[in-house]
Amino acid sequence: MSSAEPFSEANWARYARQLSLPQWGEVAQGRLTCARVLLVGAGGLGSPVALYLAGAGVGQLYLSDGDRVGLSNLHRQILFTQADLNQPKTQAAQRHLARLNPGCRVCPLPAVSPDSLPELLCPQGQPLDLVIDCTDNLASRQAVNAACVAAAVPLLSGAVAGWQGLIALFEPGLRGTQGCYHCLFSAQDEADSCANAGILGPMAGLIASQLALEALRFLADLPSPNTGQVLRHEALSGRWQRFALSRDPGCPVCAASLEEQ
Repeated sequence: MSSAEPFSEANWARYARQLSLPQWGEVAQGRLTCARVLLVGAGGLGSPVALYLAGAGVGQLYLSDGDRVGLSNLHRQILFTQADLNQPKTQAAQRHLARLNPGCRVCPLPAVSPDSLPELLCPQGQPLDLVIDCTDNLASRQAVNAACVAAAVPLLSGAVAGWQGLIALFEPGLRGTQGCYHCLFSAQDEADSCANAGILGPMAGLIASQLALEALRFLADLPSPNTGQVLRHEALSGRWQRFALSRDPGCPVCAASLEEQ
């Protein structure tokens, strides 16, 4: 990330509460201002994450989603309102986020596909600092992971269904020990969707808040207790668990990449 321009008086006022944190300050805010983030999925997770990242001052936020706003979305996808029904999510999101923070440049993108991903990971010919996967199907997750491994782009992955949620950050520099998303879930693993398992809005918000916090720590170059681990939450019991990420030596996605390092 390049150096940011000096803060205006308006930005000092806007970000005053986070700038006053001793661990944050002007340096961290400057990194955030220069950050380029791709958010894949603008649903139950992506919607709150987008609000928090734009509110915190991420400079460039790319939103990839091919869906339109539906009535069943509104109880958890808090970026949207009744007036947005049947509109493309990325366009509605761009409009609302611009009202929240005009300083965050929001770019709508189509839904991910294996063919479009290489271009999505380098929008306008510039590399990304982070990809946040908030999709709700395994095929998209695997495709995003494979593209991030090939491009050596850090991937923050979140999932939620029913009463359970997962968060994991995959960093290229740590790939030799932690592996990739495919090491954690193979292509044959079944994954529940919200449509099948159901979900309460606050459950999506809880996992989304953790995703946003993890993203801000990463973009500001602050240490995280979750590095190299999977963070799992079970809402009925209120229990959080951490599991160490481990690389699969036979992983068809990241093993070849490791041999090249």
